[in-house]
Amino acid sequence: MKKLLGILVLLAIAAGLAWFGAGREAGPRIDIVSPQAAIGRASSLTLVIDSPGGRLKDLEVSLEQGKASAPIFKLDAGNAGELVHDGPNRVRLTRLIGKQQFPELEAGQARIVVTASRPVLFGYRHVDSTVSREVTVRLAPPIISVVSTLHYINQGGSEMVIYRVSPSNVVSGVRVGSEDYPGYPASGAHIANADPGLRVAFFALLWNQSPSTPIGLYARDDVGNEAHATFDYRVFPKRFHESRIEVSDSFLQKVVPPILANAPALKVSDPSNLLAAFLRINGDLRREDSEKIAALARSSSPDILWDGPFKQLINTAVEAGFADQRTYLYKGEVVDHQVHLGYDLASVAGAPVYAANRGRVVHAGWLDIYGNCVILDHGMGLQSLYAHLSSVGVRVGDMVDKGALLGHTGSTGLAGGDHLHFTMLLAGRPISPIDWWSPKWVEDRILRKLREAGAALPAPQQQARR
Repeated sequence: MKKLLGILVLLAIAAGLAWFGAGREAGPRIDIVSPQAAIGRASSLTLVIDSPGGRLKDLEVSLEQGKASAPIFKLDAGNAGELVHDGPNRVRLTRLIGKQQFPELEAGQARIVVTASRPVLFGYRHVDSTVSREVTVRLAPPIISVVSTLHYINQGGSEMVIYRVSPSNVVSGVRVGSEDYPGYPASGAHIANADPGLRVAFFALLWNQSPSTPIGLYARDDVGNEAHATFDYRVFPKRFHESRIEVSDSFLQKVVPPILANAPALKVSDPSNLLAAFLRINGDLRREDSEKIAALARSSSPDILWDGPFKQLINTAVEAGFADQRTYLYKGEVVDHQVHLGYDLASVAGAPVYAANRGRVVHAGWLDIYGNCVILDHGMGLQSLYAHLSSVGVRVGDMVDKGALLGHTGSTGLAGGDHLHFTMLLAGRPISPIDWWSPKWVEDRILRKLREAGAALPAPQQQARR
């Protein structure tokens, strides 16, 4: 009996020591990744929590201001899925916090408090950790106002606005429907000694956007406070041509195999079924190419690199226009619909292709449906594209002047015959080149506004003689 009692005493002591030791284990390690210093109307909270096996018994997050405390998150069976595992021992939580989520929030100081616990001793105990962070609540939106006047835009075309924003370090630009076009410091537009808040933004009304699409300025700070402003503009609707294209077997045999050979990521179930492969190329691959082109615009120069109106390739006939609505037929049956977002310019076979204006080469080589292709960056999101070339004579990174030789026309990619497919791009989106070919449009829509804002540009008469 005494022996049994002794064993029980030892077990009790061991259990007590285990209980005591478990309680002294470290709780979960909590890192408030963001926000670092401030929140606003729409801010994001990101927490990273380290715990063995990523297991948590509880997690509570609150936002305190004065005597008020607003719950942000409390772990339960219904929301456990919001914890994303970043590794074997780490979970991440992301939640929106700010005035939009907590209307009672006021400008001033606030505190984010996070408490997490993890199970120990086979779940019989748990250990806690608590961290907090003081943040400043900023609710005043930026201030934005238009500077330029007389804005006219053709459907499918582009325009430019000059505006002023404060503070000068916020994200700003023009919003056309759901499309955003960034503003750039005016110092990059030959406006010497421009104040830090002066901005230049090129924007477009895309071919498939209604003339009634709202257009306005926006400015957003780093904690989600956003301001909006209107400016005067007038839209000119356009009607786009419709065409029907017969897809022949000889055309399919010419274009499909080379494109498939140069696009190994495009998987087709039967490469010998040329029509099915063509439809994948004309649809899926076309969309992928659009994404690649849009990505190039994200690193556009903040400075205007072009000089004066753009130049159409000389001695060419227009075979297809911008935003042609194309219906494709095979053996008399409709098989596809696409939109041709450029100009097809035809001359003699292998004609030299020259840069429409000064710019930096950002793409030089194969680009799927465009075949051999060159893209020039002209700054502030504006770019030009030259496709279906038989040869390319420039390299990525080259700075070329207006009229520099880029290559020669050809029929590579999705081209039935020798020609140049040319288009302009703004923020990676195709726009009609026809405005940019017009000296009068460039003067009225762009150079006049820059000159009125203080840009050191030649007078209109001098500009026209260049």
